[in-house]
Amino acid sequence: MTDHAFHRMALLAGADAMKTMAETHVIVFGLGGVGSWCAEALARSGIGRISIVDSDTVCVTNINRQVQAVRANIGEFKSEALKKRIFDINPGCAVTALGRVFSRDTAGDFEIHKADYVIDAIDSLSNKLDLIEITTGLGVRIFSSMGMAQKLDPSLLKAADIWETNGCPLARLVRAGLRKRGFAGNFTVVYSEERIPLRADAEPACGTPQCFCPSRGSCAAEGVEWCSSKKVINGSAVTVTATAGMILASLVIRSVCG
Repeated sequence: MTDHAFHRMALLAGADAMKTMAETHVIVFGLGGVGSWCAEALARSGIGRISIVDSDTVCVTNINRQVQAVRANIGEFKSEALKKRIFDINPGCAVTALGRVFSRDTAGDFEIHKADYVIDAIDSLSNKLDLIEITTGLGVRIFSSMGMAQKLDPSLLKAADIWETNGCPLARLVRAGLRKRGFAGNFTVVYSEERIPLRADAEPACGTPQCFCPSRGSCAAEGVEWCSSKKVINGSAVTVTATAGMILASLVIRSVCG
């Protein structure tokens, strides 16, 4: 039975591509300001199987940039809130919500080898490096997001091979980390050279005793409290993070369409 929700995409991509997209499995790691929009774009484009991974819960400070973050969802697992939203978009999509931390130790839980594509929207550098190394080692294609905080101009975003990036602090750390591991493979990343200095008058509350998380929900999902582990809480704008997510989804869609 034809789903008319994807009629406009079919007019653009063609029937064969739509059939392939319906059979494509994408795993999105990290459902923040980048990954959440990427997952939604994949669902709206007809990708038939999406696994969404994030151990965190929705915080009021997520509302400015994360697609599943609304006031009614504060305290819920991000993965479960986004799963409900994707089902509203495409009830036929096979969505698996995993509220877990990805690491080298837990990598086997996610069955990456069964995926067609992996989206890396993880913040933690060590976990990011593990995901890149493991995914490419399994022969699965990965598209990765670099740092999207402290940026205001989405028109400066670029897609390039990791070794061709410039001006992005996170990309520099990723390149250095991969070299230390002896990794010499290639994969595409989304990054920006824009860097806006931290505001001198900024006083982040996240991860402090003044944290905004309500008692009924917490950032400390699965025993991991991410905010206080960060050296700096950076500002971020949905116009940039969502654009990065859309570019990542586009990389998958264009690959599927050939």
